[in-house]
Amino acid sequence: MKFLAMCSTGLGSSFMVRMNIEDIVRELQLPDVSVEHCDISSAGPDSADVFFVAKDLEEAAAGLGDVVVLNSIIDKDELREAVKAAAVRHGAL
Repeated sequence: MKFLAMCSTGLGSSFMVRMNIEDIVRELQLPDVSVEHCDISSAGPDSADVFFVAKDLEEAAAGLGDVVVLNSIIDKDELREAVKAAAVRHGAL
């Protein structure tokens, strides 16, 4: 399974969210989960199984597939719950 964190430039916030997702994936001991980050314009529906974006990019991410919209990109508890839920949806947890 692949998680993809996205932001408008693919440099700052998506990288931070990626690192936090990687921490959570390790914490939850999720096997076979890769995590990457990019700018939202580079992503397509086949780029990942689950896409993570901040609320301001919700509309731009519509149509990608399984999109998780984060109310706060710095709230690790919110992210942890979102990662857990995504793992359950995709049968990894």
